[in-house]
Amino acid sequence: FKICSGRVISKLLCSGEKEVDLAVQSAKAAFKIWSQMSGMERSRVLLEAARIIREQREEIATLETINNGKSIFEARVDIDISWQCLEYYAGLAGSLAGEHIQLPGGSFGYTRREPLGVCVGIGAWNYPFQIACWKSAPALACGNAMVFKPSPFTPISVVKLAEIFTEAGVPKGLFNVVQGGVATGQFLCHHPDVAKISFTGSVPTGIKIMEMAAKGIKPVTLELGGKSPLIIFSDCALENAVNGALMANFLTQGEVCCNGTRVFVERKILDAFTKEVVKRTQKIKIGDPLLEDTRMGALINRPHLDRVQGFIKQAKEQGAEVLCGGDLYVPDDPKLKNGYYMRPCVLGNCTDDMTCVKEEIFGPVMSVLPFDTEEEVVERANNTKFGLAGGVFTRDIQKAHRVVAALKAGMCFINNYNISPVELPFGGYKASGFGRENGRAAIEYYSQLKTVCVEMGDVESVF
Repeated sequence: FKICSGRVISKLLCSGEKEVDLAVQSAKAAFKIWSQMSGMERSRVLLEAARIIREQREEIATLETINNGKSIFEARVDIDISWQCLEYYAGLAGSLAGEHIQLPGGSFGYTRREPLGVCVGIGAWNYPFQIACWKSAPALACGNAMVFKPSPFTPISVVKLAEIFTEAGVPKGLFNVVQGGVATGQFLCHHPDVAKISFTGSVPTGIKIMEMAAKGIKPVTLELGGKSPLIIFSDCALENAVNGALMANFLTQGEVCCNGTRVFVERKILDAFTKEVVKRTQKIKIGDPLLEDTRMGALINRPHLDRVQGFIKQAKEQGAEVLCGGDLYVPDDPKLKNGYYMRPCVLGNCTDDMTCVKEEIFGPVMSVLPFDTEEEVVERANNTKFGLAGGVFTRDIQKAHRVVAALKAGMCFINNYNISPVELPFGGYKASGFGRENGRAAIEYYSQLKTVCVEMGDVESVF
């Protein structure tokens, strides 16, 4: 669907068991070639792919906006992060190495860092192109092949990435795309020639993927949901904290797994902070995501829009106050009247036991909660099954480091939020998953160590 208008723009066939097997076998054949190339050779191909993405930035960003519904302004940032990711892992490809260990009597051992084989990437619909790059770049840098399944809601832009890899010079079939839903994912997870699965998506689906992978003893990386805390202390720079809260809640229409949707505000500044957040939220330009001044596009589909609206309705029933937004938005352009738009929402009078505070909404809904002490807010922030991210706004740098050290979350921000440099690992604690995307850490999840022990003398037998 064209998310912003509700019109169908293309139809794709789901890949069945036969198509999945063809994709895996094709990737397996390409892996034999790619894995034997040097790191420097792989680096040059990844750099060329990065160059093509950079060159076609506007075209790919437009495609992503149509694919997902996010603003063209945001889509450009996603594409920039994507080519930066390929460049980063191109830089690491030539440096992947084991180590040499001296043993007694002139004997020695060494380790080899080797690729896994055919890796499966299963992407989410909120960052379709970027997630595909986050998964494929380290996988390919380590010498693996990848079969990627995008979300059935955003099937288009990943196909463009496959074309770019081919143009850049990867062996035919090294990065394959299969389309489909649950059944296609199951065929991939159960396939005997798949060596590893990397999934981004919901907790329930992540649990099922773990169960399927367990049957084949396949390693998995899971980047799942979140209900992250954003803690605003009274000694913060207020305008900066408001900017951070908007960034932590309303990017990609609020459809971001690490969003800081539980905004804890020290009671001394609660009124001032809330007033400014509401004022700024009401000014967010909603509408055609392809227009330059639009800052919020359409949600992914009608069922999801209805689900987000249901959370707001339930919040009101449980005693929360809608301070702004939360209602459906109909753009002036008649072509967009069937799009999936809503006004960004700020909820006040929230308590920790409300559904809107406990459950991941995955839409543009911010819950504001007052707190009094540091000890109290840390305990409340950690009182969740999730552990993806957390943020702190304060001018007291000792307090900032003390609080993030106490947060049970994999990605923490101090005086900023939702920044994703490819140099830094990204991933969660607890039900938010395990394994890491990005940074050097991702290399560990797309390679395996072989130990070789070399005896320089005669074998001393005990027999």
